[in-house]
Amino acid sequence: MSTPALEPVPAGVGAIVVGSFPLAAGQWTPEHYHPQHQLAWTRSGVLGVAIDDAYWVLPPTRALWLPAGIAHRTGATRDATLYSLYFEPDRCAVSWTEPTALGVDGLLAHLIAYLANEHLADAVRLRAEAVVLDLLRPLPSTPIDVPRPADDRVRVVADALLENPADPRSLEAHARAVGVSRRTLTRLFVRDTGISFDRWRTRVRVQAALALLAEGQPVSRVAHAVGYATASAFLAAFRRTVGTSPGRYLGGDALGRSPEYSDRARNKRGDRGIAPTHD
Repeated sequence: MSTPALEPVPAGVGAIVVGSFPLAAGQWTPEHYHPQHQLAWTRSGVLGVAIDDAYWVLPPTRALWLPAGIAHRTGATRDATLYSLYFEPDRCAVSWTEPTALGVDGLLAHLIAYLANEHLADAVRLRAEAVVLDLLRPLPSTPIDVPRPADDRVRVVADALLENPADPRSLEAHARAVGVSRRTLTRLFVRDTGISFDRWRTRVRVQAALALLAEGQPVSRVAHAVGYATASAFLAAFRRTVGTSPGRYLGGDALGRSPEYSDRARNKRGDRGIAPTHD
């Protein structure tokens, strides 16, 4: 495994430096870390952030706080521009020690774009930075944890499901494909990942579904895309895995969507996407 790269950020006038980086769909950065705290956010598209086996999905209503020194990879499930806010630890009153999902409302979104302007006067920039710190609001959500197996036979099965979460094959069929018994594959899965095959596959499906839901696709379409026969079966599996509904997990109307995200999502799903009636 390669060593994560250190990527320092030049100091700014105040506590925050803002960078923007276009990411094409499917593009991921190599694993790296910063000596500064980082807030990762996109105004459009959908970002993913991976830390070891944990994975966060970030539509425009969510950002992720990454404490200084945390190795991570960032990518886009569709074309996006990553806005990164870098906070100098010794000049920042926020001190979350774990990766933390944050809600992004219209005011915070506009302030991030405002601070990306390199030509702001110093006094103006410092006033805007103080407001940003006041607007950082943690969300009660956790990442989707999909442990990667070490055994070659289990990894073949895992890679097949990561490539196609809707793969309908049973554990027994997967076992035959890698030349072991169902009992052996069951034991290896638990040994390598700490959870059963069924629970691991559910996490893979939920992880894949989150990116599609964040783009505004209807729940019924997403359910079929990741291997569920009905939307209700998918929603039940989602709640068992995550502890809440997709709408609440992704921020939904409780946070208030950015105008361009709301319009795009409604157009795509015809107001049939992450429906509050399923909460």
